[in-house]
Amino acid sequence: MKHITDTVVMVRPAAFRMNEQTAVNNYFQEDIDIKNEQINLKAQHEFDTFVSKLKAAGINVLVLQDTKENDTPDSIFPNNWVSTHDNGDLAIYPMYAKNRRNERREEFFQLIEDAGFVISNIVDYTDAEDEGVFLEGTGSIVLDRANEKAYCALSPRADEELFVEFCEDFGYFPVIFTAYQSHEGKRLPIYHTNVMMCIADKFCIICLQSIDNKKERGNVMDHLRESGKEIISISEKQMEHFAGNMLQVKNKEGKKYLVMSAAAHKSLEDSQVAAIRKYCEIISSDISTIETCGGGSARCMMAEVFLPRA
Repeated sequence: MKHITDTVVMVRPAAFRMNEQTAVNNYFQEDIDIKNEQINLKAQHEFDTFVSKLKAAGINVLVLQDTKENDTPDSIFPNNWVSTHDNGDLAIYPMYAKNRRNERREEFFQLIEDAGFVISNIVDYTDAEDEGVFLEGTGSIVLDRANEKAYCALSPRADEELFVEFCEDFGYFPVIFTAYQSHEGKRLPIYHTNVMMCIADKFCIICLQSIDNKKERGNVMDHLRESGKEIISISEKQMEHFAGNMLQVKNKEGKKYLVMSAAAHKSLEDSQVAAIRKYCEIISSDISTIETCGGGSARCMMAEVFLPRA
């Protein structure tokens, strides 16, 4: 199974703003004191600049334009509702926020198929929403595709039973733990696993400090080492700047990049940058409005395409 792709789908926002429905358990979100229309314009500008940088590096970016009718403030983060797999499967996931469920659009699948990829089977977990059970795609699940392991930090948006079901359906070994962040003097579960860890082909960037349980922390580290990953540890402060929310991609020639936000890049120490550069180049872009209002970063904005080509 290949671990990195040269093709990602990104959704250009039409009504981006701080989503009040997700703010209840996404402690990275903050409100900005400007009109929603201005917030959306700034987000569009950041989005376009980011896409240009990826394309300039030779990464294949499929862009879907969102529409205002959907009222989907978080459509810019498609990786939370869909994942694709090299056997032709596409999975659709149950979303915590009701207004995020409108992000699941037929046009998304059409865009992928028009680009020459084959969807042979759709695995739909969205019925779980009726039971109040959620698992938000590769936000909740961080996949080590090559080693067939799936990592999941449990939270209101990542249900253990449904995660195990996903692993059985897709042939992954489940690595389960809980990751926390300090918020208003309390230790609260981090809403998405991909905020505190990123698995690349030969290394892993992870906020080990966020895994309070020593046994769980040890288990995660054992699995990463067993899979031959160099562990690059980040602090909670760096995680708050989205240094865990990164994605490794490659271009058409096979050159590898680690994609992150400018804030994440800036938060890294020289030694961490050097550790990453042993394996790949870095692409970073300023997406500060998106990060502040959306509470998500570069990784959340890219839905990877692993489907076979026609």
